[in-house]
Amino acid sequence: MRIRQSIAIAALLTMQLAAVRGAASGAQTASGGAKAAATAAHKKLAPKAAPKAAAKPVPKAAAKPAPKAAAKAAPKASAKSATAKAASKKTPARTAAKAAPKRRPAYSPWSEPTFKDSTAGDEIGGEDLTVRQAAVQALGRYNGSVVAVNPRNGRILSIVNQKLALQSGFQPCSTVKLPVAVAGLVENVIQGDTVVRLSGATRMTLTEALAHSNNPFFALLGTKLGFDRFSYYARLLGLGELAGLNIEGERPGLFPSEQPSGTSIGMMSSFGEGISLTPLQLAAMLSAFANGGTLYYLQYPRSLMEARDFIPQVKRRLDIDRWLPDLTPGMSAAVEYGTARRANYDPSQPVLGKTGTCTENRTHLGWFGSFNEVGHNRLVVVVLLTGGSGVSGPAAAQIAGDMYRRLSAENFFGEKWELTATRQVSISSCCAQ
Repeated sequence: MRIRQSIAIAALLTMQLAAVRGAASGAQTASGGAKAAATAAHKKLAPKAAPKAAAKPVPKAAAKPAPKAAAKAAPKASAKSATAKAASKKTPARTAAKAAPKRRPAYSPWSEPTFKDSTAGDEIGGEDLTVRQAAVQALGRYNGSVVAVNPRNGRILSIVNQKLALQSGFQPCSTVKLPVAVAGLVENVIQGDTVVRLSGATRMTLTEALAHSNNPFFALLGTKLGFDRFSYYARLLGLGELAGLNIEGERPGLFPSEQPSGTSIGMMSSFGEGISLTPLQLAAMLSAFANGGTLYYLQYPRSLMEARDFIPQVKRRLDIDRWLPDLTPGMSAAVEYGTARRANYDPSQPVLGKTGTCTENRTHLGWFGSFNEVGHNRLVVVVLLTGGSGVSGPAAAQIAGDMYRRLSAENFFGEKWELTATRQVSISSCCAQ
């Protein structure tokens, strides 16, 4: 009986081994079905013959060939299929990453944009539309303001970006050098042809210092003047007070009553630290330079009727005409070959001006205050740019030059301007203390 059982078990094992070997050889020719065939053969044979006593030997006989067979049966196609599946899972993520990359917002050191619609919210009822059109086109996409004034009567012809122009003011940067120069000339601290030694072999006159906006020159001049004398002339020229007469929304800027703690007089007189200047204040001061010393109240007609009934009003008369010949050559030189040369649109139509560039509270500032000398008509143009990269005094000068050029092409300066009677509201003479 035992012999028969042993024979039967041996026969069964022989059949299983043959089936497994047959399945393995079939797997080598048929890559996809080897595993399934071996499994089917095993299922058919195992239930029929496997008595309980034979359960242990069966795995031993089949265990050794099975890994080899499985290893041989592993087709290359299966590996490729698995790789393809893995790739198919990763592909959408990669595609999505390329389609919508996560980017951190770009850091900007500036609190104001360089480009912006500067005409939004302006009311132009009483403006000179020819002047306004030239100002808007010259300013273009820049974030800034343009103020145009008739220096012979103080009428504001146009303000582009009225909200910015009427604010409480900005650091004047190097435009502060104009009142410092006036103070130095009137107080006889310096004369137009005085050669000042700065450092080493560097020497220059007032004209050269204004043309190139030399900071050490004006820091030294401010130090010689002292805060009190500088403050006197700055206030006389309109800093720290309203420039306009009943202009809604206008603020007076700031000129401190005493020297700010931690701010040197040299920094005040070269960069304007501790001072806030408005475009209207700079326009009023330049109007006095252009007309020989009359500081008008700036008036801004807001309707055609107000423009028709306009009457100039004098704030005070400044006895500075004798010093202007020492001041204005430096302003001319700035446009001819200095920091404002981008305003020089035509040598036969001279422009006089002063640039200013500095940074205040993460805002880059570009100033240019100017007036022209064409025929009998003069026009004061003040440009203030705010923003970041690309904002500078030379950029503001280029805008003013473009505006003068456009108006010249319209024969604006060849026309005869009608002047109305002047009403003198108050008189205050200068300049000796």
